Amino acid sequence: QVQLVESGGGLVQAGDSLRLSCAASGRTFSSHAMAWFRQAPGKEREFVAGISWNGGRTNYADSIQGRFTISRDNAKNSVYLQMNSLRPEDTAVYYCAADLTYDGAYYTGSYNAHEYAYWGQGTQVTVSS
Repeated sequence: QVQLVESGGGLVQAGDSLRLSCAASGRTFSSHAMAWFRQAPGKEREFVAGISWNGGRTNYADSIQGRFTISRDNAKNSVYLQMNSLRPEDTAVYYCAADLTYDGAYYTGSYNAHEYAYWGQGTQVTVSS
């Protein structure tokens, strides 16, 4: 059974940092792009950050550019999201996902959530002002 399990969410104050982790099991995703999405109440799920299979390329949403960093450790079959300078508007459920569409070294994952084959259950991040 393939699983993506997120962890690291929580309640923090504006300006604080959090590091989210996503551990995969059941298969390896070392040849595929991985991404983080988030979904706030009443809003659509949105792309946050993506990373190529070898970690050499990353891509970020404009809203978090310069504050969040995505990384991966293929030996651990894991992906991470370091979130700094958190803002109340970052409050959402954060999901990691695997994009099996392409396996090119420059591919950092689709902006379209429907392109992703596997999803985690999500981890809640709440930022108070």
